Amino acid sequence: MRLRKVKGAEEIVQNSDYVIKEPIMNKGRYKELFGNNNPIHLEIGVGKGKFIVEKALNCPDINFVGIEKYDSVLIRALEKVKDVKIPNLLFINDDASNVDAFFDREIDTLYLNFSDPWPKNRHEKRRLTSEKFLNKYELIFKKKPHIIMKTDNRKFFEYSLKSLVDKEYKIEKISLDLHEDNYPDNIMTEYEEKFGSKGSVIYMVEVIKE
Repeated sequence: MRLRKVKGAEEIVQNSDYVIKEPIMNKGRYKELFGNNNPIHLEIGVGKGKFIVEKALNCPDINFVGIEKYDSVLIRALEKVKDVKIPNLLFINDDASNVDAFFDREIDTLYLNFSDPWPKNRHEKRRLTSEKFLNKYELIFKKKPHIIMKTDNRKFFEYSLKSLVDKEYKIEKISLDLHEDNYPDNIMTEYEEKFGSKGSVIYMVEVIKE
């Protein structure tokens, strides 16, 4: 599906106080940007922002950063916060392939929510749980790597589990039907709400690396 371009999105995103300008130049400066030394949680692919905005509101003692490549998508997240002040929330409008250029061992937890499964074999390196990306993540974690992912794609979930275990991640929690399991404190993305309401099975895994 082709992404619909939103008129004026680029200007709105660039003028938002929530968006980090020149994120590469701010590598290693997140304590300064947030004004505290609280843990930092990162979401790659924020979509319309429901998950990360609710997380930031519910957890004021944790700082949240969301990466979204497309300004026409990120603008929907910014609409959710235009009339409120959430001091523990920032966004980056850039490609996730640059994630290791944005952070200098500053991230405590990484969320991968409904990432593009890139089903064709020739696109494997684009998957956010490929070895290529897992190697990048190891450069951004402050201490123990900690990843939480959700997806509705069974094959991508199986691929991700293998990738994570191959990189010596330990499975802490896993669900083969997240909504049926009534996982506590689960915050749904817009995508999750839509497809969950249609009966789609949602898979979840939480892993750490010692």
